[in-house]
Amino acid sequence: MKRVSDLAVSSCAHLLYNKELVRYLEESRFDALLTDPVLPCGQILAEHLSIPSVFFLRGIPCGLDFEATQCPNPPSYVPRAFTEHSDRMNFFQRVQNLIFDIPNYFLCDFAFQPYAKLASEFLQRDVTVRDLLRQGSIWLMRLDFVLDYPRPLMPNIIFIGGVNCAHKKLPQVGRPQKILPW
Repeated sequence: MKRVSDLAVSSCAHLLYNKELVRYLEESRFDALLTDPVLPCGQILAEHLSIPSVFFLRGIPCGLDFEATQCPNPPSYVPRAFTEHSDRMNFFQRVQNLIFDIPNYFLCDFAFQPYAKLASEFLQRDVTVRDLLRQGSIWLMRLDFVLDYPRPLMPNIIFIGGVNCAHKKLPQVGRPQKILPW
């Protein structure tokens, strides 16, 4: 896991410090950046380019998606991954839910600290991964209340997967948007 993480951070650093590519992206004047926030390199780039970011994800380890969107996430109500609990838990299940949440704090620091350091160096200001993710304009979540537990949502979170999606042709408004997929 450490080697894969190091490879992802190294790839991100090579992208960010590729002056020719970054200059090209700056000159292209994209309207938005579509990225998966699990690897926050795209969000670092969006911050640098001063463009909004659209996140496309299933979830972020450690509950960073809850923290970044400021969604309530109490362990007494929201079941943690791998517990197989529902939102209706007895006291012992709630305690187990809380215990399952404790390692996330250490795991997140271990997994995302290299990105925070890289972002701080590249953007030339102190920044955390949580700060980066808070800048996400729209969160396209591949969740479904049929398969996942109910949870509180913020207005910029949009479900795009499962039975809650209707297939519609969207109207074209204004000029075509240039979106940088990352």
